[in-house]
Amino acid sequence: MFTGLVQAVGRAVQAHREASGVMSLSLAAPRWTACPGPGDSIAVDGCCLTIVEARESGKDELELHFQVVPQTLQMTTLGALQEGQAVNLETAATTETLLGGHLVQGHVDGVGQVISNRSQDGDVRIRIQPPAEILELIVPQGSITVAGVSLTVAGVTDGTFDVALVPTTLEETTLGSLVEGDRVNLESDILLRSMRHLMEARGLLTPR
Repeated sequence: MFTGLVQAVGRAVQAHREASGVMSLSLAAPRWTACPGPGDSIAVDGCCLTIVEARESGKDELELHFQVVPQTLQMTTLGALQEGQAVNLETAATTETLLGGHLVQGHVDGVGQVISNRSQDGDVRIRIQPPAEILELIVPQGSITVAGVSLTVAGVTDGTFDVALVPTTLEETTLGSLVEGDRVNLESDILLRSMRHLMEARGLLTPR
């Protein structure tokens, strides 16, 4: 479980597909308060991965190694990850973690596409087109995770939704560099997902 509050921005050092279809992924990451180790869960652009190996690669830098299975590569942006590309990182929450964002599982629902990134008088807004199957789970003033970042939905219009970015988010995550056409991992609110599943199971909602 995560909170959607990014702790560090890393970069891909290696993203190599093996014959089995598994990706051998290596990330360079700055040291932060909770330095992760083998077996720990890390949200990489919102996708929960398990560290296979972690080692120091410099005075203030770690190199984290993962094995990413084909299903994850197919359902997230990690399948198109390029060497040198920046990614948002967060260690798993504990019982003592302050819930400053919202409950995030690290289970990506789908990949959205950036429609626009616009700024006016200091108000930065990104418009994203999500997959049709998760649109009903994105509600105004509700929670959404975009590339691992916990955000509030500023509005929903014509199959798209907007999020507003505060200066801290622009400075400490990768979202400020998004441009039209970029693809981002999306995770809807677990409470809404659970409610939809329960309603479908009880025949109160037509299954998708």
